[in-house]
Amino acid sequence: MQPSEPSTANCLAIWNDKIMPLKEVMVPALDRGFLFGDGVYEVIRVYNRSFFRLEDHMERLEKSLASIKLKNIDLDHLKNNLDTLKHKSGLDDALVYCQITRGLADRAHHYPSDYRPNILVYIQEFKDPYSRERKEGAKAVTFNDIRWKRNDIKAISLIANCMAASYAKENDCLEVIFINHSGHMTEGSHTSIFGIKDGKLLVAPSSGAVLPGITKRQVLEIAEEIRLPVEETLVKKEDIHSLDELFLSGTPEEIVPIVEVDDRKIGDGTPGPLVHKLHQQFRKILGDIAYDTKL
Repeated sequence: MQPSEPSTANCLAIWNDKIMPLKEVMVPALDRGFLFGDGVYEVIRVYNRSFFRLEDHMERLEKSLASIKLKNIDLDHLKNNLDTLKHKSGLDDALVYCQITRGLADRAHHYPSDYRPNILVYIQEFKDPYSRERKEGAKAVTFNDIRWKRNDIKAISLIANCMAASYAKENDCLEVIFINHSGHMTEGSHTSIFGIKDGKLLVAPSSGAVLPGITKRQVLEIAEEIRLPVEETLVKKEDIHSLDELFLSGTPEEIVPIVEVDDRKIGDGTPGPLVHKLHQQFRKILGDIAYDTKL
C-alpha cells in the first residue's frame, strides 16, 4: 500500500532568492527544466530543525551539477537559503526539496552558451507515513529497468521512475525493485534496496547505474558499527526469494522491511531481526527525536 502524500498547499519556498509561498512560484514556459528535464535536485530530511547529512547531499548535488555541466551555482549561498527556509518555516520535522534547472533559453537541445539557472527550494512538513510498514513489512514488485545509464546523476527527468512507481501503486505495493538487462536487482524507483543472506548485507554497488544514496551510506556505516558483513554485489532476480531478509532505504522512508515480492514471501513473510536492528541503530543515531520507534 502506498502511504498518503502530505499536502504542499502551505509550503514555503525560495525561488531565485525570493521568499514566497510555493503556490505562487511560476516557472517560465521556456525553462529548460520544463522543456527538457535539464536540471538536478536533492531531497534533504530535517530532524528536530537539523539537516540530516547536509554535506553529503551538497557533495552529491555538486557532482550532479558537474556531470551535466551546469555551472555558476554558489553552494554556500544555497545552504544559506536552506537555513533561512528552515528557520522561517518553524518546522521541526520536514523535507526540503532543492531543484536547479539551466533556466530560461530559446528551445534548442544543446546547452546554451549563456544561461542563468533557476533555483527552487521549498520546505514541506513531514509526518512519518511508514510506521505501519516498518511493523508489518511492505510489498514490492519487480520491474524492468528502463532508465538511462547515468542514474548516479540525481536528474529531474524522472519519467521512467514515475512509470515504475505508478506500477507499484497499481499493484498495491510500496515500491518496485528494478531488474537490469542482465537480470539483476539494482534499486527502487526512489530508494536503495538491500538483501540479507546468511548474516551478510548485500547491496548493489553505487555506479552509473545505481544512485549513491545518502541513507544507503548511513546504513553501510551502521553495518560496520554493528559488525554486520557487507558485500556490494548484484543479486539475481531468481535469488531474491531465497534471501533471508529484504529492505529499502531512502530519505523519507529511512529503513523499511520488504516481506513480499511479486506475491511471494521473503523469509517467513515478517520483518526480520537484522532489519529491525539496523533501524534501531539508525534511530539511535538521531536520538529518537522525531517519533516513537517501537516495532
